[in-house]
Amino acid sequence: MTGESDSIVVRSARADDADSIGRIHVVSWQSAYLDALPEDFLQGLSIADRQQAWRQRLTAVSGPVRTLVVTDGGAVAGFACVSASRDEDAPEGTGELLSIYLDPASWSQGLGRRLHAEAVETLRRDGYQRATLWVVDSNARARRFYERAGWTADGASKAHPLAGGPPLTVVRYVLPL
Repeated sequence: MTGESDSIVVRSARADDADSIGRIHVVSWQSAYLDALPEDFLQGLSIADRQQAWRQRLTAVSGPVRTLVVTDGGAVAGFACVSASRDEDAPEGTGELLSIYLDPASWSQGLGRRLHAEAVETLRRDGYQRATLWVVDSNARARRFYERAGWTADGASKAHPLAGGPPLTVVRYVLPL
């Protein structure tokens, strides 16, 4: 490993990561969905509200969702969440990559690939035989990322409602584990 890659660590999220995760959650949406959502909706996203929600989530005793973070030089640069699939039509043994977000300042540096690989490995270690994820159909960057990582669209799509915003069309991808 080079010195640069030695500073990149993927680990389970801790309660003290909540503020970084909340900020990344908002700024990544504001960058990734710039062409998919109205600007006033994106600018209205509250970092403080998202940080509070993450504080509550990460201090809960336990839950079905596992959250991972990728750090670069000790600073949180992104996060991913995995769990059992939420889809009613999911076969037994299906996990789900619920989300993966990276600080836009860290895009295209390999951090997303490292975080994704560990999220998939976490699902595999948890005993799942396949995984699914839902991605906004107009998010070409994310779709290319998943396709390069071996995910394939399975033809399912649905409207994803947003509180205070227009619904988005999302498409499902699958990955054998």
